[in-house]
Amino acid sequence: MPLVSMTDMLNKALEGKYAVGQFNINNLEWTQAILGAAEEEKSPVILGVSEGAARHMGGFTTVVKMVEGLIHDMKITVPVAIHLDHGSSFDKCKDAIDAGFTSVMIDGSHHPIAENIEMTKKVVEYAHAKGVSVEAEVGTVGGQEDDVIGGIQYADLNECIALVKETGVDTLAPALGSVHGPYHGEPNLGFKEMEEIRDAVKLPLVLHGGTGIPLHDIQKSISLGTSKINVNTENQIAFAKVVREVLAAKPDAYDPRTFIAPGREAIKQTVIGKIREFGSSNKA
Repeated sequence: MPLVSMTDMLNKALEGKYAVGQFNINNLEWTQAILGAAEEEKSPVILGVSEGAARHMGGFTTVVKMVEGLIHDMKITVPVAIHLDHGSSFDKCKDAIDAGFTSVMIDGSHHPIAENIEMTKKVVEYAHAKGVSVEAEVGTVGGQEDDVIGGIQYADLNECIALVKETGVDTLAPALGSVHGPYHGEPNLGFKEMEEIRDAVKLPLVLHGGTGIPLHDIQKSISLGTSKINVNTENQIAFAKVVREVLAAKPDAYDPRTFIAPGREAIKQTVIGKIREFGSSNKA
């Protein structure tokens, strides 16, 4: 199964009232776990790659070749998109596209809206010519994830409308109270604003910072047009917990497979749980 863009899978999700998970990858085992979970659940899946994770793994081309190799060797049949998460510039998005990424996010949310629109428009023109989908963000998501640090700033409805109208993006991430990393206290999502933005832009919406959001809030977000939910921290916590347990029980262990394999299984089970929460099982 070749890599695909997000456009078709997210439009189907919007129509079918479920969400597709974006699960960030950090290495080979992370990717194995997520692909294995998606195949088992017969769910489309988005592999998120931050610029920091791409550097860690050796570069955009290495990431694409690894994913393509695993899709072949694991006999993956479900739709898989490989997506640049929080692309910081046109040049980074172009590099990812040229390496074989099928989707990119251009994050101009830290710039004034006119600059955000200008950056996004340039990326959309380049990406769409190559069949690659584009996600943009308005407002800022709180917390920190790799190179991305922000305080919560709610998306402005009129800015969302202007960006979508002037750029032709495929999906929009309006910041509405979610954060990257663990929540301190209960998440407080702006559902009223989410509904207004959905009705105005008529595009699949994206929810960043999906870790730690209660199921009822996830379900409400999906009912209000959220078609893509990003998860990263939850998998990191699950992996680290199991690795610590294995090394505590086997202090003399040194073969990395001793603790990486159980950690990989923990990620797989976490992803299966999220896929079921998002309603994308059997939607491939």
